[in-house]
Amino acid sequence: MNAPLPVIVNASGGTASSLGDELRPRIEAAFAAAGQAIDLHLVKGEDLLDTVCRYADAPMVAVGGGDGSLGGAAGILASAGCTMAILPLGTRNHLAKQLGMPEELADVAKLIATGNTVRIDIAHVGERTFVNNASIGTYPQLVRTRDHSDLPKWLATIPAAWFVLRRHDHQALTLTWQDERRDIVTPMLFIGNNRYELDGEHIGERTCMTDGVLSLYAVARRGRIALIAFAIRALFGRADAQRDFDALVDVPALTVSGRSGSVDVALDGEVERMKLPLEFTIALRGLSVVAAPGEADSPPD
Repeated sequence: MNAPLPVIVNASGGTASSLGDELRPRIEAAFAAAGQAIDLHLVKGEDLLDTVCRYADAPMVAVGGGDGSLGGAAGILASAGCTMAILPLGTRNHLAKQLGMPEELADVAKLIATGNTVRIDIAHVGERTFVNNASIGTYPQLVRTRDHSDLPKWLATIPAAWFVLRRHDHQALTLTWQDERRDIVTPMLFIGNNRYELDGEHIGERTCMTDGVLSLYAVARRGRIALIAFAIRALFGRADAQRDFDALVDVPALTVSGRSGSVDVALDGEVERMKLPLEFTIALRGLSVVAAPGEADSPPD
């Protein structure tokens, strides 16, 4: 790449925020060592997508932030036919790990400079894009409750989880796909971009991002104590597919409707209120991304 690479970073969260004044010089030094000129923009979270839009006509844009930031950027860049490179500067960095991106900035910059790309699936609900998963029910309620706290995110999760589980809410939803219809009552509905492992030590991981399916999981209806027990099993990687989930199916598209006019939906960890019915689709190999060789189970671009 001869032209400077646009590098757009959400500086207000995750690892980026913790680096403070060191963020800019560390990114600049990493890419300088990799021999890649950059055009660096450190922005607030609310300004990230507008900035990505301005540079989407470039062949490649590097985006730094958590998975929630990456989901929105992925939709913009996929529509523009632009490759997305990831700087794993969020809290969990699920997509970056899936693509084999290193943790150290210097190593990430070297990989980006090589230009090794693959194509992966991305999922949509209405006009929104997500790269990992979407959920309705307990999880988005937990995130909303946690984010209203003044405590650090990891610490605020504990009282938020207790508050949400104590309420013991269940969602009455109708799921429609192809010629199937299913009415369910569940504390949480989970829709994954491709298949997630549910058993053993690899729970929550994906072995492939190019199967062109949405994986659908509904947590089985249960009492408060049983729901807390499930949460603990899931936390320690001991969830059981047959015991803990009612609906286990892979679909190319899905409609979710319900009794209320709208629901909270967590998209890659970011929560927003969305009108029902929800239309979920998946774009097969819809996004070009930088990845470590051999990752993402997709041939090079």
